[in-house]
Amino acid sequence: MIEKPKNKPVCLNFSSGPCTKRPGWSVEVLKNALLGRSHRSSEGKLKLSTAIDETKRLLSIPESYSVGIVPASDTGAIEMAMWNLLGSRPVEVLSWEVFGKDWKKDVEEQLKIPGSIYHDVEFGLLPDLENINFDNDVIFTWNGTTSGARVPNADWIPDNRHGVTLCDATSAVFAQDLDWSKLDATTFSWQKVLGGEAAHGILILSPKAVNLLESYTPEWPIPKIFRLTKDQKLIEGVFRGETLNTPSMLCVEDYLDVLKWVDSIGGYKGTIERANNNFSIIKDWVDQSDWLTFLCDDDANLSNTSVCLKFSNELSELSEDDQRSFAKSIGKTLVDEEVAFDIVNHRSAPPGLRIWAGATVESEDILRLLPWIDWAHQKLVNKTGDKNA
Repeated sequence: MIEKPKNKPVCLNFSSGPCTKRPGWSVEVLKNALLGRSHRSSEGKLKLSTAIDETKRLLSIPESYSVGIVPASDTGAIEMAMWNLLGSRPVEVLSWEVFGKDWKKDVEEQLKIPGSIYHDVEFGLLPDLENINFDNDVIFTWNGTTSGARVPNADWIPDNRHGVTLCDATSAVFAQDLDWSKLDATTFSWQKVLGGEAAHGILILSPKAVNLLESYTPEWPIPKIFRLTKDQKLIEGVFRGETLNTPSMLCVEDYLDVLKWVDSIGGYKGTIERANNNFSIIKDWVDQSDWLTFLCDDDANLSNTSVCLKFSNELSELSEDDQRSFAKSIGKTLVDEEVAFDIVNHRSAPPGLRIWAGATVESEDILRLLPWIDWAHQKLVNKTGDKNA
């Protein structure tokens, strides 16, 4: 019999997006936000360019790469890259979770690029990374936010590739070590690993991607909000803080604050260390569990941010609907007990639980959360047993 835990997490936010704010955050950090002023003003441009410059510095992005703030979070950023860069050759589409499957739909049903090849596998698995043709363009998610599976590294991407690589890295940036030399268009959003606010994306382009932008014009129309070139030349202003549309300067201020925090803990190596520490706590717990296991069954590919779990005991023999209902009941129990929010798997993923372990989560809160999950499980199993008695 598991005794009801006494200690609760200080912060109850374990959502995989938007994610919890950095430790010590308060609305006071927004007091210098440039509100009621134009983002085109010199002060506005300075804040936006500082956000770009600090992103580049803290992630050790090569000087020759272009970094811009674009609309509509990571979705806007990756689709902007797709609409501008794809179409000159077939595309190898790697999909193993919800968002990768969305990019597959874009290539297959919207852009309709002939000859494209789809490497589609079940949640928790990765496609055969040795079976990718880099004479084609390639699009993939680095970390599967809804599957808990990530690529272990970029060694499978050749230096002498002919196509460009497009990488959705929204739940990997600032948590996993990215090899920029292997990535031609990389995207992320502020509200994932950094716990920032939504609706803004970051687009990172290699010189190879810029060269393609300036030498190739897609067959399809490109809306104004996606346009990265004018007269076959890169719109350089986008990568100096002259955004394509109006950003929220409140969100920009919040992003600048979390970048200062990242700097204070040692840059991206510090955020990676925090995520790894958080994940190791969860892994030790899962390894001892008799009712939960990882959705991804290869340790080398386990995500250290979006930790996705599935049932491993007799619960796994229930129907998918019943498993989903049980997972939701655990989530509701923890909300009712004021222990945790948003720990149920994505609605389109297999049923189970999902715990965000990124850098903005405190390890002590995870240590306090896990006994509550075991307690909630036991409570619900006992309740179900009483009903069936």
